[in-house]
Parts: sequence; structure tokens; C-alpha cells
Amino acid sequence: MRRTVASLALVSTAVLFSTLVAAPGARADLVTHCVGTGGAVTVPNDLFVPAGQSCALTGTTVTGNISVAAGANLVVTGGRFSGEVQVAADGYLDATDTTVGGGIELASGGYGVFLKNARSGAVTVRAKGSSTIDSFLYTERATIDGTVTAGAGEVRLDDTTQVTGNVSSTGTYYTDVHDSFVDGTLSVLNSATGSVVCGSAVRGRATFSGNLGGVQLGPNGSLDSCASGGYWGREVAISNTTGGVRVDDNIIDGQLTLTANNPVARVAANNRIRGGVVGDQAPPSAAKSAATLGKAAKAHDAGDSRAQERRTDAVQEAKAAGDAGLG
Repeated sequence: MRRTVASLALVSTAVLFSTLVAAPGARADLVTHCVGTGGAVTVPNDLFVPAGQSCALTGTTVTGNISVAAGANLVVTGGRFSGEVQVAADGYLDATDTTVGGGIELASGGYGVFLKNARSGAVTVRAKGSSTIDSFLYTERATIDGTVTAGAGEVRLDDTTQVTGNVSSTGTYYTDVHDSFVDGTLSVLNSATGSVVCGSAVRGRATFSGNLGGVQLGPNGSLDSCASGGYWGREVAISNTTGGVRVDDNIIDGQLTLTANNPVARVAANNRIRGGVVGDQAPPSAAKSAATLGKAAKAHDAGDSRAQERRTDAVQEAKAAGDAGLG
């Protein structure tokens, strides 16, 4: 785990009330506040988790939108949300076996979003800004109906995650795609520790540029463990990368373009590249020696340690707060 966070303080009392709130120029909507735990009931309006509080739901249906305030946590299993989910600074959303009808947005400085066996609309992680918290987006066996757009933190799409739109990241700590499918384009720009794509398929064009920690497409690289390469339906372009570029065991149904990478890219002989390779690459002998890089310490952790830590604390707090009285 790259970093740890302090545990949240235990919540000593449960708060539940409904109130009418109206934004300027908007109609008033009934909002249910959730602190504590909730079960298999239907909330027939918007749901709000107050600042610094925790809400843990099991089998709950929410017909409206959901807001997770600053420092708050929402942990849901088996839920059905009709609307969108907005997560504020230092807020956290953890969704398992859950459907979110709308999009998910993590605000600047948000703690993170973890989706497992979940389905949602487009997912957005806002840029970090001046916040001291660096966000994350982890997915496992998730389906995202729309785009993934990330401007900060750790991004890992894993374990048969499917994205129906484009995946675009700029200025993240890293952006990795493992054993997953992207139906649109993939763009990874200016990541601090680079990008790894393994065992995945990307239907559209792929662009990697300005990544400081390197780019690893397939196994035998220095950034992360991989079992296999991937399939690329269009062109792949890797440019202005420092820290090393490794392309191994891939099928590229287009051209591989390599520009201004330092050191020059290593392209293994086992790749099948329909459009050929354009640009500077290491000679074949050097490319073969890159297999030893797999023994190096991996810069990109697998797993969801940060999510697990926050999830555990949030559930404990919600249980301590008691029944949220949702119905």
C-alpha cells in the first residue's frame, strides 16, 4: 500500500431526518439523511450522508440522487440507485453487487471510489487541486456504461471490468488496466508513475504521453506483475516517456509509434503489430534482456488496501451509530 490514512472517529449517535431543500432556481426535493445502517427498503427520494458520518446499506433501493458530504462514507452491498452519486472532498463510496443508474463523480480531494461486481454510468475523478488527499478509483468485475475520466490519484481497472466509452486520465499517480475491456479509446497522460496494461483489450486508439514512471504493455516489465499482453484494435502511440517503455506479447491491429522516449522503448519479438513499428526502439538483443525486469520491485501495487481500510472503519462507525431508520 502506498500510503495510509488516519482512521475516522467513531460516531456515537445516530441522526436521521428528512427535510425539504431547494437549490436556487431548482424545485424542492425531499432528502433523507443517513447515518448508521439500513436494510432492504426503498428510499423514495434523494439520499444524503452528512459530513464526517458513515452510512452502510444492504439491499437498499434509492430512487433519487445520492450525495456523500465531506469526510463521509457510503458503503453499499446489493443496492439499486436510480440516480447519480456525488462524493465530496475526503468522501468515500464503496459499492459491491450494486447498480447505479447515473454517473459517479468524486470531487477534488475525494478519498476514493471502489466498485466491485457493480454497474454504473460514467465515472469522473476530479483533479487533485490543493488537497493533501490523493484520490483513487479501483474497480473489479465492474461495468461502466460511459466514460472514465480521471485527473488525480490511483486508477486501476481490474478483473474483467468493462468500459463502454473512452478511458482518459491526465495527471494521475498511475493508471492501470488489468484483464479488462475498453470499448473506446485509452489515453494516459502525465502520470507520475506511469501506466500498465495487461491481459486487456482496447478497441480504439491508445495514447500514452508524458508519463514519468514508464509504460508497460504486457508482461516482463518493471512496474507490475502481468501474465499476458493485450489486444489493441487501433494505433498505439507512446511518447515523451521516462522510466522505460516495455511492449511485450501484444496484438496491435494498427501501427505502434514510439517518439522521444528516454530510454528508448523495448519491443519484444513476440508482438504481432499489423501496421509495423515507427520510431526509436532498442535493438532486439536489448529487448530480450528486458525479461529480467520482471524480477524488479513492482511500482504499482495490486489490491485495494486503501479501500479495505476505509471500508472497515466506515462499517464499524455505521454499526456504532445504529439503525438509520430508513424504513
